[in-house]
Amino acid sequence: MRLLLLSDIHANLEALEACLDAAPEYDAVACLGDVVGYGGSPNQTLDLVRAINPILVRGNHDRACSGLENTDRFNPVAAAAALWTQQQLSDRNLDWLRALPKGPVRHERWKNACFVHGSPVHEDAYITSNGAAGEALQQEEAAFTFFGHTHVQGAFAWSNGKAEAVTAEPMRTASRLHATRIKLAPEKRYLFNPGSVGQPRDLDRRAAFALYDTVKHEVRFYRTPYDIKRAQQRILEAGLPKALAFRLEEGR
Repeated sequence: MRLLLLSDIHANLEALEACLDAAPEYDAVACLGDVVGYGGSPNQTLDLVRAINPILVRGNHDRACSGLENTDRFNPVAAAAALWTQQQLSDRNLDWLRALPKGPVRHERWKNACFVHGSPVHEDAYITSNGAAGEALQQEEAAFTFFGHTHVQGAFAWSNGKAEAVTAEPMRTASRLHATRIKLAPEKRYLFNPGSVGQPRDLDRRAAFALYDTVKHEVRFYRTPYDIKRAQQRILEAGLPKALAFRLEEGR
């Protein structure tokens, strides 16, 4: 069984399409929150996500863009994008966003996994350090926790009473798709972040996703190029803050 992992799409239709086109064969999809916010294609992105029927968990931008919460904790650029998105979304898509479940989410098909946006500790918490990873891994007993929110691809493992970052090893591919992998050890518990589809923040502008493979006992991380110019054009044509377009070029 192969599970395609997507997170933080942020209404970037071009990046989402590129990830789906580049992804190896998969049996199911999980979407780890923040489908909208920042980008210029909220309705088209939601329509495509709904069509692939993923396992779903809500993100903080999904809540704000659907009106479930105000934007008091957002910076001015994020708040402006959330307000614009809410005004653009169809009634059907607003209802769909409001119905997204709060993490942790579990699925009967993936009994050893849980799905969150930020952390099992709190849906808006950021896992960016060994300390935060350790707190999350002590909270959650599933073998694999899949999370997003940080927009940074990576993994942590719990072993011998502590959490440590795990380095993925390079893989050879016959295409422009860049791939790395982590071989899974049965005695460890893991946190995996597939990175951001639509707004990477690790200084790599390529769209990010991952694949969990239960047969090969590994998680593979991928980066793929996409039409950044078109995504930027959509943002600028919408009248959204120019910074949202510029950051796509820089991967930050």
